[in-house]
Amino acid sequence: MARKNNQIVVREARQALDNFKYEVANELGVNYNGDLGALTSRQNGYVGGIMVKRMIQAAESQLAGKQKM
Repeated sequence: MARKNNQIVVREARQALDNFKYEVANELGVNYNGDLGALTSRQNGYVGGIMVKRMIQAAESQLAGKQKM
């Protein structure tokens, strides 16, 4: 059985992360409205991978913006 090691550090961010997850899934055509356990590992991993990619892009953009100041 897999262990769940990823924990949200800022509790207030949970709702924003959930909204982000549903937004990405919707853009990719993955139905996250029902039972998440019914989705394949590939589908869940794809959504999570795209989320991480976009969060890294946002952080890089933010850092680049701060360096220009």
